[in-house]
Amino acid sequence: QVQLVESGGGLVQAGGSLRLSCAASGRTFSSYALGWFRQAPGKERELVATISSRGSTYYADSVKGRFTISRDNAKNTVYLQMDRLRPEDTAVYYCAASSFDGQTEQFMYDYWGQGTQVTVSS
Repeated sequence: QVQLVESGGGLVQAGGSLRLSCAASGRTFSSYALGWFRQAPGKERELVATISSRGSTYYADSVKGRFTISRDNAKNTVYLQMDRLRPEDTAVYYCAASSFDGQTEQFMYDYWGQGTQVTVSS
């Protein structure tokens, strides 16, 4: 069982930066693949980025070159550094954990956090 708690959301102007954190419980954190997803008002939840248990990363085209996912297994934490934010990045951001590496489909993620709001003003 893994419990995930996100933090770091807030209000930022376009062009600014935020760093989201997701702290996980459980002794086997390092064996999980981790992902960040987001859901904007009136839209379906979508993949933002993933990082495998070995540190390989994947990004949605919409955030490539602006967002960076990383993990610190010693701290049981995954991060999402978001730079050059745009109003269209406004959403609730969720972290999730999967027992399988290389997964981009939401149904492959077993554990989810409660989400943190990110609002980017123009």
